[in-house]
Amino acid sequence: MSGRKPLRAWASQAWKFGRTEVIDNTLNPDFVRKFIVDYFFEEKQNLRFDLYDVDSKSPDLSKHDFLGQAFCTLGEIVGSPGSRLEKPLTIGAFSLNSRTGKPMPAVSNGSGLWMESLRTTGLEASGGVPGKKCGTIILSAEELSNCRDVATMQFCANKLDKKDFFGKSDPFLVFYRSNEDGTFTICHKTEVMKNTLNPVWQTFSIPVRALCNGDYDRTIKVEVYDWDRDGSHDFIGEFTTSYRELARGQSQFNIYEVVNPKKKMKKKKYVNSGTVTLLSFAVESECTFLDYIKGGTQINFTVAIDFTASNGNPSQSTSLHYMSPYQLNAYALALTAVGEIIQHYDSDKMFPALGFGAKLPPDGRVSHEFPLNGNQENPSCCGIDGILEAYHHSLRTVQLYGPTNFAPVVTHVARTAAAVQDGSQYSVLLIITDGVISDMAQTKEAIVNAAKLPMSIIIIGVGQAEFDAMVELDGDDVRISSRGKLAERDIVQFVPFRDYVDRTGNHVLSMARLARDVLAEIPDQLVSYMKSQGIRPRPPPAAPEPSPPQSPART
Repeated sequence: MSGRKPLRAWASQAWKFGRTEVIDNTLNPDFVRKFIVDYFFEEKQNLRFDLYDVDSKSPDLSKHDFLGQAFCTLGEIVGSPGSRLEKPLTIGAFSLNSRTGKPMPAVSNGSGLWMESLRTTGLEASGGVPGKKCGTIILSAEELSNCRDVATMQFCANKLDKKDFFGKSDPFLVFYRSNEDGTFTICHKTEVMKNTLNPVWQTFSIPVRALCNGDYDRTIKVEVYDWDRDGSHDFIGEFTTSYRELARGQSQFNIYEVVNPKKKMKKKKYVNSGTVTLLSFAVESECTFLDYIKGGTQINFTVAIDFTASNGNPSQSTSLHYMSPYQLNAYALALTAVGEIIQHYDSDKMFPALGFGAKLPPDGRVSHEFPLNGNQENPSCCGIDGILEAYHHSLRTVQLYGPTNFAPVVTHVARTAAAVQDGSQYSVLLIITDGVISDMAQTKEAIVNAAKLPMSIIIIGVGQAEFDAMVELDGDDVRISSRGKLAERDIVQFVPFRDYVDRTGNHVLSMARLARDVLAEIPDQLVSYMKSQGIRPRPPPAAPEPSPPQSPART
């Protein structure tokens, strides 16, 4: 912009988390500064980018011309080809600055992103008009290198406190990562070593991001317990360390005194409750979920909805399928919560949607695998809105019946997953149900068969039924088996929807918590499949050549 001030792009905080550098005299700036934030596949992380024409050295944005803004989510950027997203800049929701009369962007809540590059093209040479396109912003993301590191380590202990009256102790270690707010999150437990005060635990591996979130100096707390059968494990003591300390490997720096604070306060001569020693430490770089996504792996999302009679008459407000004009029912809330996040990892946004447990027109036959859109040849719906539309249409045309059979829809998606096993596609099936499974044996067999395929299953239970059988399908504690055959991987995650209903009626909060818990395991399940098949990520596609720069506007 000849004779005008430089440009600055701003990704806001309250919204704001930082500003780029200022680039002089151009309508096609290519910003250099990168922004580093945490990425969570299972969360909807909203972003807003505001662009200003800088009029002075003042940090007050109201003194500069607002050129436009763009909204997106972090998932949109990461899930775009090559993790590169183009968005139009617009003058959207705004209010006028009372002093200058200039449009100021609306403020909402948001989260951040790590930027590989930030570029804008075709900017307007002066303040924009609300609703008008004001150029394009190009956003790129890349994973920090330490996010792919996996640490492998082994510990032993010496002269731990004796806790068992008739024996010694059954010690195990619990590792905690410290959080920004001063709290701690458990990130690993060792196995229990029976009847010893000098245990040597097995070697274990843990992603560095899980251990310290990429911050090498962040506190890692380790607690030592004596295992008890009834779960009331006796606290022996604790110590703290950091990734940077552990990375020194076996040395005098990695021999830790195990201290019980209560015993230390009571006994003046108390020294410690034993010591823990790091025996070995190594770090290797592994392929991550984002490596596969950036290399073009698509997540194929399929939803299956329970149309059994136990849901209640959809025309009555007591029904779980009741379509209130004021709010979404539990089925629609669960579908939207998961779908809004996962949709960004599927380029065509066409999602198969199935129903089960209903009588279909015109002959009243019972089906456990029918397309919600009525198209037997192509059950795919366009976007999450398309699924919701097909779901509402089905409620008006089918008769709720039964029983509650899962095996047909699991097998349906498994056939799709089996057709492409080269790493370019990964299937996620969301089953939303209100009742107890009627075909448990067949469902177990279908899941065991699906566990060797590029596929994961999410089950959300709605209503007040007992869902004990669902927990059995979720192999977190005991790996599911069928006819004596164990599933190769744990691919099922189950949660009851009622655990996520916010008491204040805040559906946005409920949906965010639900999505976080049911989607959190998907990245690791995808990577575990790829590793089991020896599939490496493909190289990311080459970025398209940037548009030729435009001539600067004169004012």
